[in-house]
Amino acid sequence: MKIILTKDIDKLGKEGDVIDVKEGFARNFLLPKGAAIKATKNNFKEIEELKKRKDKQDEKVKNEAAEIKTKIEALSLTLTVEAKETEELYGSVTEQQILKALKDEGFTVEKGKIALPEAIKKLGVYNLKVKLHPAVEANLRLWVMKK
Repeated sequence: MKIILTKDIDKLGKEGDVIDVKEGFARNFLLPKGAAIKATKNNFKEIEELKKRKDKQDEKVKNEAAEIKTKIEALSLTLTVEAKETEELYGSVTEQQILKALKDEGFTVEKGKIALPEAIKKLGVYNLKVKLHPAVEANLRLWVMKK
């Protein structure tokens, strides 16, 4: 049975793909869950329209992420923390602290989108990657200063 996927399904295909599956699998699993529709002429037209709308929406989100990227890269973020005489921190700088500092500057970034290559346990300057969109990644310059 030929079907059109309406959702991404691991090991089967991506949204909009036309695939051939066993009739029982389609009838008992994919169609009732809304993961697929039958491959008819009308459904092909509908899926094409959905793809166009989704592409426009994704392009819009990508452009917004690119604008935020330029603003973040122009920013020099400073965190003041307690430190020892040897420039070692009492603890480490966490992603939560960085997210809060970014929020104070007017940027909302989701948890898990800042790549910390290693724990920040010393004073200094760090270059971090911030994933804003699957295709857009910003470089954040973080200064860790002593209180």
